[in-house]
Amino acid sequence: MTTQQQEEEKRYDPGDATLKFVNRQDDLDPLDDDTETLKAEMSCGHAVTPESLTGWCRSLLDQGQFKFLCPALEDGTFVKCGAEWSYQEVRRLAVLTTEEMEHFEKTMAALAAATYCEYKSCPVCETFVEREDLTNLSVLCTVCTADKGQRYEFCWQCLKQWKGPGPRSDRCDNDGCINQDLELLKNCETTSLPQVAGVTDCPSIRACPTCGQQVEHDKTGCKNILCPRCNKEFCFVCLKLTEDCLETSSYFTACSAGVAPRQTSIPTWKRN
Repeated sequence: MTTQQQEEEKRYDPGDATLKFVNRQDDLDPLDDDTETLKAEMSCGHAVTPESLTGWCRSLLDQGQFKFLCPALEDGTFVKCGAEWSYQEVRRLAVLTTEEMEHFEKTMAALAAATYCEYKSCPVCETFVEREDLTNLSVLCTVCTADKGQRYEFCWQCLKQWKGPGPRSDRCDNDGCINQDLELLKNCETTSLPQVAGVTDCPSIRACPTCGQQVEHDKTGCKNILCPRCNKEFCFVCLKLTEDCLETSSYFTACSAGVAPRQTSIPTWKRN
């Protein structure tokens, strides 16, 4: 039996007294009109099926998001619930298979490591090296330093042996050392948000104003986007945090400050 077939046949056990069953619409599927499929209530109060919960959480992992946040809208509003579900709760109510659990846990661990640490492989010895100072591109490899008997530093940006004075946050003195992420922000195509009134000619790629993670808008829904790295929600148009943007506009209307210009620097995430 394939994973897809297993997912299609997922059902709750009506005799499971540990779950709270409800007879209403699946809150993760606004088009749901199925009154036959048994639905369970999450800790935040929203109803799900095993299929809809598995699909939503898989999509979050695919987007680089390892925290499971409820996307359901509060009754009569455009405000997302945003409650965080524990993996234990997701695992039970999504009725994850053994294969799915392995995929979820492996992906979550990798995403968490990438979120809380800056690490790359040393270009010489391939040992993983963490960059503790996010404002400095010059990184010391202790393994190569020990092997060579002299200090060995490489550039976090171009992955060549460090050349020139340091510390520096823009580039080293090697030819061709440029910040590809910054170049993409400067030169990406423009886009429009069809469901947001008056928003055209917006850069199609943005750096999160909190942590610098590059994100794209999928052109559906409102103008706000949840950063998969730091979990901050911000406006893709004006680059303000959502709560600040909504003081003078709404989810589906143009920002009072207009479209923010292309970013010429990438914010550094100050985790503390």
